[in-house]
Amino acid sequence: MRRLWCATIACVIGLGLIAQANIAQASLEDTLYEKGVFTKEEWLKAKADHEKEEAIIAERSTIKKWYDKISIRGYTQIRYSYITDDKKLASEYDSSIGNNKGFLIRRARLVISGDITDWLSIYIQPEFASSAGGDSNNNLVQLRDAYADIFLTSDKEWRIRGGQSKVPFGFENLQSSQNRLALDRTDAINSAVQGERDLGFFLYYTPVETRKVFKRLVESGLKGSGDYGVLGVGVYNGQTINVSERNDDKHVVLHATYPFELPYGQVVQIGVDAYRGVFNVACGAPVPLTGGLCAAGAAPSGRNVLDERVGAHFVLYPQPFGLQAEWNWGRGPELNAAQTAIQEGSLQGGYVQAMYKWNDAIPYIRWQEYMGGKKHRTNTPYNVVRELEVGLEYQIAKALELTVAYAWMKRTDTQLAPYNIQDGQVLRTQVQWNF
Repeated sequence: MRRLWCATIACVIGLGLIAQANIAQASLEDTLYEKGVFTKEEWLKAKADHEKEEAIIAERSTIKKWYDKISIRGYTQIRYSYITDDKKLASEYDSSIGNNKGFLIRRARLVISGDITDWLSIYIQPEFASSAGGDSNNNLVQLRDAYADIFLTSDKEWRIRGGQSKVPFGFENLQSSQNRLALDRTDAINSAVQGERDLGFFLYYTPVETRKVFKRLVESGLKGSGDYGVLGVGVYNGQTINVSERNDDKHVVLHATYPFELPYGQVVQIGVDAYRGVFNVACGAPVPLTGGLCAAGAAPSGRNVLDERVGAHFVLYPQPFGLQAEWNWGRGPELNAAQTAIQEGSLQGGYVQAMYKWNDAIPYIRWQEYMGGKKHRTNTPYNVVRELEVGLEYQIAKALELTVAYAWMKRTDTQLAPYNIQDGQVLRTQVQWNF
């Protein structure tokens, strides 16, 4: 504490000396002129030089340093789940669900972002709670986002986003996990872009006034998705987050959504999305795939399958009652019923969620369904999901949230062959702190 006071006093004294020096310099010039040592021309030149120096110092003080343009924020989520009956129940979205499980750091995110210039902004987000290759490999660092927004107009209505970022498909995929109400995204929507992100370039258009609406829907706690444009188009690899591209075909995505402000203050958002590409599937043990794309001797480059979807979303923001729904249809790779070959098949699914915002608490109920392949999993197992979840999010303070949920689940174990369908009920809790 004594050192802090000494440093403060030293700074004050230093500033005072600088100010006195400037005053003394100006007084000296005037004195020399009055005594005839300086001619009028010399005096005017000295005064002009002095004013120029002061202008340069003032201008430098207004220029932001690079560290003044960068902000750092983040959040952490810790979970605990208790299965009330079938201990074989498992979910690829939450590894705290299952037998012999404990506390789990579900997410630990740090966001570094800022406006580098008037036309360029950056966004970098690492994840410190990733897992890889089994239950024993937890809390690994993985890159989630690394992109730049290049603004094409002075009002920032048009921009190009390049790098690894979220693919604009659906509504809840674009919601931040920091703001989303339900603990996990639904299988039907998230299976389109596992991890929500990929590497590519996207063009977005958002009118100035609509950008303000998108921002308000997030900052007011109404569970908005953020600004991904009212219109968007993009080209990306298509093999999902942090996976190298395995073919020459790129995915193309189209995105359209709009928040309508109703006369009585309510906001309704509707939109449609579509994407199309070719996905290169991964084959492997323990399923003996004897035919098709993964037959013995088949080249990995020949494991390409059509991957296309179209979806629609509707959101009535909770003021106080809210309703959120999405559905998508398409075709993609899937493991056949005999589990002997990967084929192209149809898929469809979605969810409906109702919620009510009561001060700092939001109770909700959500039903979801999905039937189709899980393309990002080895052997693209056919996935059946039917789930009902009721829960409550309570914001204790802006920096601290608690969520409790109870779910009735019927879902395919897509991580373990022979990919059986498991039924069960699970009580889930999550504590989240924001900084």
